[in-house]
Amino acid sequence: MTPEQLRDLYDQRLRPWVEPDPAPGLVFERFGDLVRVTGRRQGFVETGPDVGLRGAELDAAIAAHRDHFAARGEELEWKTRAHDLPADLPDRLLAAGFEPEHAETVVVGVAADMVDAAAEPEGVRIRRTADPDDYVRIAAMESAVWGEDWSWLAPDLERETAHDPEHFLVFVAEADGEVVSAAWLANKPGTGFGGLWGGSTLPGWRRRGIYRALVAVRARAALERGVEYLQVDASKDSSPVLERLGFVAVTTTTPYVWRPGRAQPAMPTVRP
Repeated sequence: MTPEQLRDLYDQRLRPWVEPDPAPGLVFERFGDLVRVTGRRQGFVETGPDVGLRGAELDAAIAAHRDHFAARGEELEWKTRAHDLPADLPDRLLAAGFEPEHAETVVVGVAADMVDAAAEPEGVRIRRTADPDDYVRIAAMESAVWGEDWSWLAPDLERETAHDPEHFLVFVAEADGEVVSAAWLANKPGTGFGGLWGGSTLPGWRRRGIYRALVAVRARAALERGVEYLQVDASKDSSPVLERLGFVAVTTTTPYVWRPGRAQPAMPTVRP
């Protein structure tokens, strides 16, 4: 398939996607071609490739969703893609007090092509886990990688795997009893797609094939569950690795984040 065909498939099947059976505490609400998710560490807004609103109506919707999370004292991430309409959506998010984070490359690959991406590197053991103690160790590893507190990750992983262990799978890579990397597979029932998330690795263990091996083990798990395609929002470091494995870049994605406590522009506020 061409990159354009894969992008169309990604748009048609995943955007916007509503979890049919959310984990306890998560609420998915649909407003036309926009989905709002409440109950995570931060709020989240996902849209179709065309938000379906223009001008003042779009400004009002942005303000309303922002204010929904402001009332909860929570951050809000609004996910955008480079090919989305209207083209002025990023400018309108900026005007509403949102700030862009680093752009990532959306890559899509065929799961069957990834099952032999790499074997476990020497001295590293990769295993699937549903142990809350492992999630605490994974969160500590992520905190060390990113230099900030990721303790929130442990309860998030526990909630997702406890609720749907066959569609949310966590894998940990260990060396000499230490967690050196971890990654998870989030299958999206009814779409044929699975998302690959995580993959952070301690600095001393990078460039040894651990990330590629984690792709392979998740691809095998995805195939066993009838998943045909894998999708990743890839960082500038991960994207070249994934493209060498056969993933195809289909667009870029930039999260726009609003944080409580910032002065807000005067904009119309209506409930969507």
